[in-house]
Amino acid sequence: MNLVPMADILQDAHEKTYAVGGFNINNMEFLQGIMMGAEELNSPVILQASEGAIRYIGIDYVMQMVEAATKNTNIPVALHLDHGSDFESVMKCIQAGFSSVMIDASKKPFEENIALTKKVVEAAHSVGVSVEAELGTIGGTEDDHTVEEKDAMYTDSDQAKEFIEATGVDALAIAIGTAHGVYEGEPELDFERLDKIKKLIDMPVVLHGASGISAKDLKTGVKYGVNKVNVNTDFQQVFTAKVKEIFAEKPELYDPRKYCGPGREAIAEKVKEKIKILGSDGKAW
Repeated sequence: MNLVPMADILQDAHEKTYAVGGFNINNMEFLQGIMMGAEELNSPVILQASEGAIRYIGIDYVMQMVEAATKNTNIPVALHLDHGSDFESVMKCIQAGFSSVMIDASKKPFEENIALTKKVVEAAHSVGVSVEAELGTIGGTEDDHTVEEKDAMYTDSDQAKEFIEATGVDALAIAIGTAHGVYEGEPELDFERLDKIKKLIDMPVVLHGASGISAKDLKTGVKYGVNKVNVNTDFQQVFTAKVKEIFAEKPELYDPRKYCGPGREAIAEKVKEKIKILGSDGKAW
């Protein structure tokens, strides 16, 4: 399969101060829309599948669709497991052919997070697969994983340095005020914390929960060292909005191609918007 390790994509972004989208696949149209947008702007892209999406689509379908989508592409593409919950889930994705995985042990005590992450890194790196981990707790809901706002916890900079030295991860997702899902108010991001963490660890940093974050704040995040930005809800919203718009005009419609196709186009346009904000347009090598 024409995939590259996520570490290769993010290292270039880290060195040149831009960010690459980690864009989630929910069905075929999402995958097609993401690839259409990234290819048009000649941008590297990280295709992400959450555990929930894998259950919904089926891992074999995920792999075959991604193989078809990347067969003739000229842009760097990584396939990444988003929020892997345990060692077994991560290993299944590595065995299936994912080029990158995330192990999310952020809700565990610090030492347990280190131990599990290190175990995943050792296994993944032995076969050339990149690893992302998370330190700190990001609020909101991702699939069936929910963290209440009162339980969200910002990433400690000193712990971040200790964590990456102990685990050898390729990218670190940090908590600076974002949340998964839909924001109820305007999020306030702790850029001072981001800047301090980035300078201490000097490696690719990941921002989760970027849907709903303003273009200005995303650009500021990139300026201070974010190299991967996860987007899912924004794409779900534009796809659904387009489908609703079509049914409002033509309630008698029954051919899914007549509404899923425009939904796919809406995703492609939103993908291009995000790519331009993150600065990865024209960065494909």
